[in-house]
Amino acid sequence: MALHKLIVDDFYDTDFSLIAIHCQVEDYRISYLLNKHLDINLMRKGKDLDFNYFMASYPIFEYDCEASCTKWHLISNVCVTEVEGLQSSGSLFELEQKTIKTHYLVPEKKKVNYFLKIENGDQVFNEQLIIQNILKIPQVIASYSVNADELKSKNHLIF
Repeated sequence: MALHKLIVDDFYDTDFSLIAIHCQVEDYRISYLLNKHLDINLMRKGKDLDFNYFMASYPIFEYDCEASCTKWHLISNVCVTEVEGLQSSGSLFELEQKTIKTHYLVPEKKKVNYFLKIENGDQVFNEQLIIQNILKIPQVIASYSVNADELKSKNHLIF
């Protein structure tokens, strides 16, 4: 009897563009600024993207342009959580100590604050023009294209 092996990675194809955005403003603010400068309508989804058994959640903003068959997603790369822990001091009383932990959606790109993921079917669009328009936003420090195929954690960007 012949043994057949199915490799799931063969079916996965990155048919989206990924743009990194370095900026220190809140997620709702960068969403507003992108809407204004790119003439899109990003809106926050009802549910956040949760990882590590709900230890880290990342807000997602989405815009579905039916005219051009394009989906836009803005997602934060950084999640800061506060974890309470008990610390024994050797006395009768235990001290509560709060620890701040930082989680990254894409750990290879720790300096990136936000990712703009653009899914387009077979439509061709000018990615450099989008990056130039993002760079016109005064609050944005840097913006550039990222090759998703080179990322180890590219599966985190599938949602």
